[in-house]
Amino acid sequence: MKRTWCSTFILIAVTALAMTFTLEPCRPATGSESATAISGGIPSPTQTHKASEDIPAGRRVFYAAHSLMWEVPAPLGEAVNAYGIKDHALAGLQSLGFSRTQQHWDQGAQAKQALQTGKVDDFIMSPMDMPDTGVDNFVALGLEHNPKMRFFLQNNWAGFNNDGQKARQFKMGPPWDSTTEEQLKTLNTECENAFEAQAKQINEKYGHPVIFIIPTSQANHKLRAMIIRKEFPGLDRQSQLFLDQIGHPTAPLVTLNVYLHFATLYGRSPVGLPMPSILKRVNNPKWDESFNQALQELAWKTVIEYPYGGVKAPASAK
Repeated sequence: MKRTWCSTFILIAVTALAMTFTLEPCRPATGSESATAISGGIPSPTQTHKASEDIPAGRRVFYAAHSLMWEVPAPLGEAVNAYGIKDHALAGLQSLGFSRTQQHWDQGAQAKQALQTGKVDDFIMSPMDMPDTGVDNFVALGLEHNPKMRFFLQNNWAGFNNDGQKARQFKMGPPWDSTTEEQLKTLNTECENAFEAQAKQINEKYGHPVIFIIPTSQANHKLRAMIIRKEFPGLDRQSQLFLDQIGHPTAPLVTLNVYLHFATLYGRSPVGLPMPSILKRVNNPKWDESFNQALQELAWKTVIEYPYGGVKAPASAK
């Protein structure tokens, strides 16, 4: 259902806590020692999924999300299961509309309680503008109870079609479809740089990589540029990615984001995975298996080319 401005601002005011705890025993990751992702010892990804390759261990994942990320956990679970990864678990989902991570720290007890158990492997956040002291707080608390934890930031696409650093100012950019490819090159640069600066600062503080960035902004802009150039069959307009001017995602953009999360968390290519339910149930004949694979390929290429994600490309892909 399409969000109205009224319902969107209700979302901003509401702190909906959807809490699901399914904590499973953690297994060490397995795989080649000759090429590994720097994000916690997960085997380096292969260019496409092959049934014969070794499968990484499942992760217990907690999401502290606003509305540009809270649709990710369920289809991510589908992708993980389809890949054959065992023991992946949603340790929890704390949802706060239009939220900074500091708000999750201040208003939601669920996330803190989960980290205090020491039974969360990966903690995924979606800050608005940066720096965000909530990110530092969650990293410190998580590492106190599980020194092997990893933390991830989703650097959101440009909400309101404007730089994310201005998101809380509700500053409207131009309509989606009037944005040029040249404008896309710098549309969210300030926000992307701010995310990278805080991640770098945190990793330097702890002396090794503990926090990584899921490159949602970069992938979104690549996809929009391809749409402008008529290079992505199935999408004719940039606005087909968004439900409204705020930037809430349609099924294709959610799907792309899921593949970005999968590739960054597990260090594996999503290419070859079946179409997720969220895309399939739209029943758009243009959004077929070829369309799904194109989203997978874009996600994988973006992840292995982005150094702050922590995933190294396999030698065969270089």
